[in-house]
Amino acid sequence: MAWLILSLAILLEICGTTCMKLSQGFTRLVPSILIFVFYALSFVSFTFALRRIDLSFAYAVWAGIGVLIVGTIGILYFKEPVSALKIASMVLIAVGVAGLYGSDILLR
Repeated sequence: MAWLILSLAILLEICGTTCMKLSQGFTRLVPSILIFVFYALSFVSFTFALRRIDLSFAYAVWAGIGVLIVGTIGILYFKEPVSALKIASMVLIAVGVAGLYGSDILLR
């Protein structure tokens, strides 16, 4: 159940971050309000996930997966430039999160 809650926290964080871009610097009302709604719900969900998942691991997953998905949204939806370095960096983030997951499994 904690993993489901952490997944919800990641999804809500991604929505909040996407709304930052959609708000166009707080010039659009609805996305501007949704930033705070999504981030508040994300932090609440993340806090509940921490009941069962170690902080260091949960935060790495929350931030890492968020960066990967937001980066992908930026490239695909907002037409941000893509380069080999950007892709390699995203792969390294994924490898880092997977490494943390593997080390967490081994330590248990």
